[in-house]
Parts: sequence; structure tokens; C-alpha cells
Amino acid sequence: MPSPADSGLLIPASLVIVAATALGLPVFTAIGGTALLLFWLDGTPINAVPGETYRLTTSPMLPAIPLFALAGYLLSEGGASTRLTRLFAALFGWMPGGLAIVTTAVLAFFTPLTGASGVTIVSMGGLLLPVLVQARHAERTSLGLVTVSGSIGLLFFPSLPVFLYAFYANVEYERLFVGGFLPGILLVVVVAAWAAVHGWRGGARRTPFRGREAAAAIWQGKWELALPVFVLGALVGGWATLVEAAALTVAYALVVECVVHRTLHVSRDLPRILIECATLVGGFMIILSVALGFTNYLILVEAPTTILSWVQTHVDSPTVFLLALNVLLIVVGALMDIYSAIVIIVPLIAPIAAAYGIDPVHLGIIFLANMELGYLMPPMGENLFLSSYRFGKSLPEVYRSTLPYTAILLVAVLLITYVPSLTLWLVRLYDAAGVQ
Repeated sequence: MPSPADSGLLIPASLVIVAATALGLPVFTAIGGTALLLFWLDGTPINAVPGETYRLTTSPMLPAIPLFALAGYLLSEGGASTRLTRLFAALFGWMPGGLAIVTTAVLAFFTPLTGASGVTIVSMGGLLLPVLVQARHAERTSLGLVTVSGSIGLLFFPSLPVFLYAFYANVEYERLFVGGFLPGILLVVVVAAWAAVHGWRGGARRTPFRGREAAAAIWQGKWELALPVFVLGALVGGWATLVEAAALTVAYALVVECVVHRTLHVSRDLPRILIECATLVGGFMIILSVALGFTNYLILVEAPTTILSWVQTHVDSPTVFLLALNVLLIVVGALMDIYSAIVIIVPLIAPIAAAYGIDPVHLGIIFLANMELGYLMPPMGENLFLSSYRFGKSLPEVYRSTLPYTAILLVAVLLITYVPSLTLWLVRLYDAAGVQ
């Protein structure tokens, strides 16, 4: 059998796949087709792929993914976004540019609950963008804010990409969430600050602070505010495993939305929500399965070892390596969805980073923070397409609206990269406390 390097079929076949992807071929089909092509040209048996797929499907982590996604759908469809918007508006609406802060906070809260899937933009963007414009925030700045904030909470619990990264990098997910807290806050703050300053300069309206309204909003939103405390308490206290905590989250959301607030009806709304959630999770599993095939090819041909040798030969310092890593991840984020990137790229970069002495948790936060940028990067930036579709704007218009936010997020990502204590300070405290 010819090797991929010697075969005359590799380049034309690859060009066909690239062209088909540009014309609308689903990304999972392109990745799967590439994997099959490489296995075939190399004469490599593909019997490892079903085994790895089976290992994924039997992972104790896997049931948590659809359960957390379902909880996010239940909260979103049940009107939790409206209650939280009222709550944050009552608390922060009096500040200069306060509504921009409210928007960022609400979207950052919901992004991890919906799996960083873009559902946040589709389900909540229509609520928040008109409110921003009516409050005299510039439409372009507001469009950029909603588009960017659709992935801004990716580092917060219970973000599905964090769980997936922990699985493939063999890192404790608890340490990843602890390490991602301060970097996540930094990303939220820089986006909110930029939008708030623009709103203040543009004369955006403010809502006077009223203690009675704030108290009423807190009381109405108490169930949503208690949810993270409830779930994290069960996990950190050792009272529930990850899957049990995910199931508790679904039960909590069902009780709150169907019994307490009565915004959802079990027979009328639940079947539709289950179908929508199953569609999301099914797509997620298809992407993982085909990406596993590509990853297995890279491992079978010892690509990680080859890349490590090349990098160690040409890159002398961890500083240069981290800079190159950021560039690589931004390019990857512009071309590939986050789930495929985790499955394919993490096995390649993890051993290299370890050779340079980079902490595995720090590497994970660097990776995920760069993937947040990937949601905003053409040509594959998911948030750009969803925002264009949801608000009826042209893609160039959406690109222009997000450019300032992308620039400040890039600066924040560089801070996260080169100031490890942002990530590791809380992790060290967590380890010292001996939390299990």
C-alpha cells in the first residue's frame, strides 16, 4: 500500500474534501472522510476506531453531557433568562452602561448550561438585543456584544467542553473548573467593560436603583441563583458523582419550571424540549465519533512523537512555545468546532506542553480560552453564522461588530497564557484544602 506522502491520490482527494466543505459539506463528514482516506492510503487497519468509540460511549462521564444539556434547555425554555435579566438589571442597571453589563452576565450564566452550542444566541439574543438598542446602545456595539457573549461563559461550570477536555487530557474536571474561574471572570469583565464604556459615552439610558425592585427580582430569581450552589455543593461535598449531579440538575430544573413557576407543561412542552436536546447531543456524538477516527490515525502513525521531536528541535523556550500554541489554536478555532478540536488536537499538544513543564490545568484553560476566540473567527466561527441568521444581518456586518471584542479577548487570552497564577492560584488553594 502506498503511504499518504507517496500517493498521488492524497492531494486531489484532500482538495475535493476542502472544496466540498467550503460548499456546505458538514464538518463531521469532512473529518470522517479525511480519516477514512488516510487509513486507506496508509493501509492501516481501522479496527482501533470502533474500540475507541466504544470506550467513549461507556465512559462514566458521558451521561452527564446530555443531562446538563437538557437542564440548560429546560431553564432556557422555562423563562429563566427573563427572570435573570430582571435580576441583573435591578442590581446593575443603574451603572453607566449597566445594561451591557446585564447582557454579558446573563449570557455568561447561560452559556455553560447550553453546552456553549450557540443556543444562547438563538434563544436569548432576540430578547436582549432589542432591549439594548431601545436603551440607546449603538446597534453595532450591541450586536457584537450579544454575538461575543454567546460563548463567554465557556470556562464556567457545567460547561460541556470542560468535561470533554478533562476526559481526553486525563485531568480532573474539578481542577479545571477551579482553574478556569478567574480567567473566566477576566473574559467576562473585559467584554462587559468595553461595552459599558461605549454605552456610557453614547448616552445609553440607565435604570435608577430601587431597593424594592431589587429585592423582588432577587426573590423571583432565587431558584436560578441557588442552582450552581446546589450542584457544586453536591459535587464538592462528595454527596453525588458527576452523573448524579447532572441528574439532580435536571430534576431541579423540572421542579422549578414545571411546579414552582409553572412556565412549562410536561405533556405540551417536554417532548419538544427533549427532541431539541437529543438533536444537539446526537450531533455532538457524531462529531466525537468521526474525530476519534482522525485522532486514532494520528496516534497510529506516531504523529505526537514526531511533532514533539520537531518542536523540541526548533523551539527553545516555553515562552515561544506558548506563543506558537496560541497562534495554532486560533487557527484551529477558525477552522474546526470546539468538540472536534478537543478530540483531535489535545492528544497532540498535551505531551509537548508537558515536556516544556506547563501545568496540565493551565494548558487546558489556555486551550479553552482560545477556543472561545474560535467561535468568533471566520470562516467557521459558529457565533458569527448564528448571529447573522438570528438577527438578519450580513456576515461582514457581524464581523465588523465583533472585531473590537475579539481584539480585547485576544489580549485577555495572552494574559491568561503568560500569567499562570491567574489559573493556578485557586487550584493550589483547592489542592491545599484537600477537597475531594
